[in-house]
Amino acid sequence: MSSKSPSFRGPEAPADPLRRLLLELGEALLGGGLPVHDVEEELHGLGRALGAPDVRVAALTNGLFVALSAEEATRFQPVGGTLRFEQTADVLHLVHRLRTGSLDGPRALAELDRIRRAPARWPAWVADLGMLPVGVGVCIFLQPVVANVLVAGVGSLIVVGLTMLARRLPYLRPLLPVTAGFLVALLVLSLARASLLEGPLRTIVATLAILLPGGLLVTGLSEIAAGAASAGSARLVSGAVQLALFLAGVAAAATAIGMPATALANVQVAKPSWWVIGVGLAIAVAGLVINVHTPPPAIPWIVAVIAVSVTVQVAVGSVHGAAIGGLAGAAAAGAAATVVHWLPGSPLWQVLYLPAFWIVVPGSFGLLNTAQIEVGNGAQSLLAAVSAVFGVSIGTLIGSVISRIPRPSFAVLQPRA
Repeated sequence: MSSKSPSFRGPEAPADPLRRLLLELGEALLGGGLPVHDVEEELHGLGRALGAPDVRVAALTNGLFVALSAEEATRFQPVGGTLRFEQTADVLHLVHRLRTGSLDGPRALAELDRIRRAPARWPAWVADLGMLPVGVGVCIFLQPVVANVLVAGVGSLIVVGLTMLARRLPYLRPLLPVTAGFLVALLVLSLARASLLEGPLRTIVATLAILLPGGLLVTGLSEIAAGAASAGSARLVSGAVQLALFLAGVAAAATAIGMPATALANVQVAKPSWWVIGVGLAIAVAGLVINVHTPPPAIPWIVAVIAVSVTVQVAVGSVHGAAIGGLAGAAAAGAAATVVHWLPGSPLWQVLYLPAFWIVVPGSFGLLNTAQIEVGNGAQSLLAAVSAVFGVSIGTLIGSVISRIPRPSFAVLQPRA
């Protein structure tokens, strides 16, 4: 162990405080939505830095087991609740300071408690209103027609209202996917039946994009590929059920109105130009920044990484399809986040990568390939959606590997005195 790395352990110190620290940090990282294999890797590295090189960690989606060695007892810590993105960023920074020796264990526990209790940067209703520019921005490059964009704005307000209601009445939260899918589809399909807009599917997808479980599905596939089959399978099942609830709501709305399945075909009324895609992306990212309580100092760096990843995804996807585009976008996000992280004073890799991941993932933030999720259009559409999710999953793994490249030393470029 490095002499500059403070440790809980020593000839007089008990092991329990260190185990408690690892359990508390692991719970916080899982509550922040990190994949279980990333949480295990962070805690293994932290254990080595704090004097427990044989630490054993087994993370699940709802908790984790930690033992400091093969001879010591194993303890379980359940995940108590989710963290906001800004809180997750603070926890990741705390872990980084522990690993580099600039913070000791007792102070880390106190700081972790402060992070959990910290109030949000703005009220919850302001964050919820961030869903409005997300729906409008996504619709601008999915279906760039004035009528569709206006309807997406109205539908996004419905989503905002349902989200606020679910927060006040938690027992209604399980009904949010099917209710949102039904009400948004009812609005859009009614206007389509009255010939007031065309291409309703893309408008529905854009409006619901922020709620769709694409991130959950991709994270699950990534965990399975990394060897965490139990956690990955649980996320896949959960994401598939949520997606089925959304589709059930849309199908119920179509049935209630009497619209045929052909009305939900993937029709793009107008093809957006590059500047339209840029405008839509800027509006959607602004909504994302508000909705997830993004730390202000990280915003310029996050925007730069998103710009790189989306440019690569759209350019490659327009030639090779959604699956290859998603793979390229996710890998580019990992590479861009790694390069930016190498710069002095920049945020950690995960803080830079996660927002780009939400933008790239199909069905999570609805770039062009979210429209692959169709209702009633056969197995070909389902195959396209699955391949797009697999593509982003592989790209995520590639990005994770890139992030492990050590920071280069530029000493060789400095002139000798």
